[in-house]
Amino acid sequence: MLWILFHLYLALCWCRLQKQLKQKLTKVPMASSATRIRVGTGAGFSDDRIDPAVDLAERGAVDYLVFECLAERTIARENLTRLKDPEKGYTPYLAERFQAILPAWKKNKFRIVTNMGAANPAAAARAVRREARALGIDNLPVAYVTGDDVAQIVRNNPQLPLMEDGSPVEALIPRMASANVYLGADVIHDGLATGAPVVMTGRVADPSLFVGCMMHGLGWRYDDYSKLAVGTLAGHMMECAAQLTGGCFVDPGKKDCDDPVTPGFPYADVGADGTLTLGKLEDSGGRLDVQTCTEQVLYEMHDPTSYITPDCILDISDVEFKPESKHRVRVIGAKARPRTPTYKVVVGYHDGYIGEGEVGYAGPNALARAKLAEQIVRERLKKRGLSYPEIRVDYIGMSSLHRMNEGGGGRPEPYEVRLRIAARSPDRKTAAAVGFEVRTLHVNGPSGGGGGTNALREVLAVKSILIPREMVKTQISMEGTL
Repeated sequence: MLWILFHLYLALCWCRLQKQLKQKLTKVPMASSATRIRVGTGAGFSDDRIDPAVDLAERGAVDYLVFECLAERTIARENLTRLKDPEKGYTPYLAERFQAILPAWKKNKFRIVTNMGAANPAAAARAVRREARALGIDNLPVAYVTGDDVAQIVRNNPQLPLMEDGSPVEALIPRMASANVYLGADVIHDGLATGAPVVMTGRVADPSLFVGCMMHGLGWRYDDYSKLAVGTLAGHMMECAAQLTGGCFVDPGKKDCDDPVTPGFPYADVGADGTLTLGKLEDSGGRLDVQTCTEQVLYEMHDPTSYITPDCILDISDVEFKPESKHRVRVIGAKARPRTPTYKVVVGYHDGYIGEGEVGYAGPNALARAKLAEQIVRERLKKRGLSYPEIRVDYIGMSSLHRMNEGGGGRPEPYEVRLRIAARSPDRKTAAAVGFEVRTLHVNGPSGGGGGTNALREVLAVKSILIPREMVKTQISMEGTL
């Protein structure tokens, strides 16, 4: 009997050893409350460039790499995609990004945090594992966060007021495509705490993706607002990737950089004590200095003393940027107040269609011919009995950004101009008629028209509401085993 028990014990030990060896290939250690970590940006929007993220993954010595890939309307769009295919509804470039990044992850074992899950984090997690298997990584555990989809909560509470005008959300519910709450850093921390190498989410506030990494890696508490201020500021600075490293910055002869072609993506060196330095790879293009930091910190900052996130209310009024080297900047002075008792919800809804058409005119009298073309299109639509609640006409190159200011002091008449007519309608066919009539100007309008195009698109609009935090129930789930 003892002999049998002994062999059972050896078999059990062997199974445990095999499991541990298998996990070692894929599992990243949980937080060790390090004194300093490096968090890098892998993407700043859904269609962002991929190569700079690969550079950081391979040579940036990052502990965490964050891919921020959602815009306001993205989840509404991906909800429609998921309705057509239950295994879709995540960011379209997910496969390409993970194909590029996972070889570097296999070598360097950093953690990956991303909101590429969009409207379907579970399917996104499965997609990541498929890409991993194709690269020879047989078991890549992916933790995914659910609970940001609050469409049913909104339906059950039609009295909730819209932030835009105070009217009840009830009027939007019949046309609602999505309703997602901006979750905070706590769910990122909890996802990382599972030990999974990849944490996949849907809607999470952009800075919170970064703050959660810092909470996990540095052992920060969720009520330590002096630290949350630093993390939120760092996340806000890095959430748009190249906007911090020269993107949307260069103005030839006024604000230049050595290499505007290949700007690198930023990283943040963050200390457990709240010290923060922003930087980029020294041999990457673009620039990161006090000027680029100053521009980026004001991005989407409606009130510098009260930048509201799910984690805290950030105050940047005393923030200072101090250069440490050519591409490294020390950041001090961030402050924060306690978070609000509500979450912000973005409600995406169907808002009709936009039909549009364009046609170009060149040479002497180009503007007059374009104006006549506009009149012709308007009259033809009217004769068809079509009307529009909203119509816009642009003479691209003349009035698309500024009024033409005719009658003295205006800009010189251009040698070429492109007419664009766009109109909104709740009816698809009525909207499509606009582009049709513009395109027919080729041979049914003023002389010299060419390069005509027409398009029709469904409008997904967004409005916002606030809901109490206690209404939102989140969950961390796992694809794969640790």
